[in-house]
Amino acid sequence: MTPHILLINPNSSLATSDMMQAIALKAAGGRLDVRAVTADRSPSMITTPEQLVASAAQVVELGTAHDRDCVGIIVSAFGDPGLAELRRKVNVPVVGICEASMIEASQGGRRFAVATSTPDLVDAIDQRARDLGLDHLYTGVRCTAGDPLALAAEAGLLAEALAGAVRECIERDGAEAVIIGGGPLGQAAEQLRTRFGRPVLGPIPCAVDRVFSLIDRDGVMPQAI
Repeated sequence: MTPHILLINPNSSLATSDMMQAIALKAAGGRLDVRAVTADRSPSMITTPEQLVASAAQVVELGTAHDRDCVGIIVSAFGDPGLAELRRKVNVPVVGICEASMIEASQGGRRFAVATSTPDLVDAIDQRARDLGLDHLYTGVRCTAGDPLALAAEAGLLAEALAGAVRECIERDGAEAVIIGGGPLGQAAEQLRTRFGRPVLGPIPCAVDRVFSLIDRDGVMPQAI
């Protein structure tokens, strides 16, 4: 085994795990391997608060079962389910994609917003901004219209719908940075990253950067692959 970052997909879609892993590997830039594990007790895409809460237990199970070569863990659902408990139970850095992207988006005192496809999770996203003490910079969430699962099945339509939400965040809410809010939206986030005159952040690369910063801070950066 080689040193690696473990990416936990709290959604049950293997295809989504593969997509997330590919994005994380690109963001890691060869510094470390990234390995993905997938929940099997959740829906293919978490879209409700109840599903988000229910997913936390398996996130903790998957994270605590990591092997000895794991040097950091990413929880890749945009509500950070199980994050706090997993941190208490392991001795490697653990980051959530919501937490990491909000911290990145707020750098320099930037006002930031979230564009997403899951309106039922808006309250949970708002709560994460409050938990992180960033609500004074947070301008809120703009959501795409229609069923999140149907939209996720059409990559082109998803990207365009999210582009519209990003535009509203910038033009109507005054956001200086916009996060694409969801692990399963990672590919769309990559497509939109350079489309606007303001930063559009994918949460998975933000999480990769943050876990590396924590590894470096602790002075335990292993030899790269």
